[in-house]
Amino acid sequence: MFEFRKGSVVRSLVVIDVILPVLDEADALPWVLDRMPSGFAPLVVDNGSRDGSAAIAAALGARVVAEPRRGFGAACHAGLLAARSELVCFMDADASLDPLELPLVTADVRAGRADLVLGARRPAAGAWPAHARFANRVLAIEVRRRTGLPLRDIGPMRAARRDRLIDLRIRDRRFGWPLEMVLRAASAGWRVREVEVGYRPRAGRSKVTGTVRGSARAVRDMAAALR
Repeated sequence: MFEFRKGSVVRSLVVIDVILPVLDEADALPWVLDRMPSGFAPLVVDNGSRDGSAAIAAALGARVVAEPRRGFGAACHAGLLAARSELVCFMDADASLDPLELPLVTADVRAGRADLVLGARRPAAGAWPAHARFANRVLAIEVRRRTGLPLRDIGPMRAARRDRLIDLRIRDRRFGWPLEMVLRAASAGWRVREVEVGYRPRAGRSKVTGTVRGSARAVRDMAAALR
């Protein structure tokens, strides 16, 4: 970590890549990218968008890579391999999460107090459908039972060190990716922590939690990760 002092102000030269899996998020990307904090570099992984998401992200200054293989985990894995920073973040690009809270999620990893930090969602009114919240609660209970980690949420905003994530060898390439990361991290003895982050109604229609069918698909993939 390189820093220099100017008077009483410390300015960090460290840049953290923020991996944003994207599938048709043209409506949300301008808001998300505009709120990216200083020192955090958006890395958009386009997973086959047809609404111009990749071009919008590039025009707004984000680094864009393409992952033609469909799947949330496939996009996350491609972003992890493309990232250049020592520490990386993941977050949804649908405007449900505020990038301004990324420093809160990275603080314990940067300070060496944790190996993986998850953003436990604090939902605003109308932000989290009941069926999706119930499914997440069930998964969190099962993770607590299996790992002993006192987690409340399998949060989509998270931070960890890139090389260590690669070493976990996460195999899922669909919606089981986030859960498998937590399970493998716990098995490897990582210090896993949660911090609370806000959760807003997303921009546009959700392809996962916005429908019972989408949530069921995500639960199916996560159940496979548990097996």
